[in-house]
Amino acid sequence: MEALGRFAEMAALPERSIDLAEAVLLIGAAGDPGVDPSRWLDELDGYAARLADLGALRHRLFGELGFRGDIRNYYDPENSFLHRVIARRLGIPITLSVLAIEVGRRAGIALEAVGMPGHFLVGVPAGGIWLDAFGGGELIDLAGCEARFRESTGSGPEVAFGSHLLPVVGPHAVLSRMLANLAVVYEFRQSGIDLEWVTRMRLALPNAGTREVLALASALELQGRFLEAARELEDRAVAEPHEEEELRAAAQRLRARFN
Repeated sequence: MEALGRFAEMAALPERSIDLAEAVLLIGAAGDPGVDPSRWLDELDGYAARLADLGALRHRLFGELGFRGDIRNYYDPENSFLHRVIARRLGIPITLSVLAIEVGRRAGIALEAVGMPGHFLVGVPAGGIWLDAFGGGELIDLAGCEARFRESTGSGPEVAFGSHLLPVVGPHAVLSRMLANLAVVYEFRQSGIDLEWVTRMRLALPNAGTREVLALASALELQGRFLEAARELEDRAVAEPHEEEELRAAAQRLRARFN
């Protein structure tokens, strides 16, 4: 599909050259065929017009436009499709964070993607504060980050919290996390067709490995495409000799199902 091909091209670029908004919109275009990312990139350009600082950005996105976290249907896959987040003004932490970061970039306001476990945040460079896009654009300090971490993960005081849990991450990590979120949703729904395109996108990212190939085979198996799934595993076994035994065993199981 066109969206997958374009995503793979972008994923192969150095991270500094990746237009994160476009790459995220391509995820949505794969899940919602017919979507034109350029239309929604223009929308982001419009949001960024005449923004002078972070305060103005927060007012526009979370005040005027009313973007907010979807607490009622958190696991709706549309919350991971940026074009649907823009249209509905609803999303999950990572998509709303991407929205804020990319509008900020267009306005010359530097913001960072912060991959805290359990709850994605926006970092304000050298400010000692973070922006919670899911929480209506609230600015929070380190204590606020810890509160969100413990609420979202259920971690108690035995888990030490600190800056090591607030890593600034690049586009590859953002895209990987978004696709992992979608994989969880589609695995629960047992939607092999959707798992296939999600996993093929995951395989286009650097550092994809055996786990993703096994996930692709599982997606094909859900669709009854046993021989195709076996071939994917066997091809990977040739390229990954240290994983060959596991991959060939999985392929043999799939070929047995076809017989």
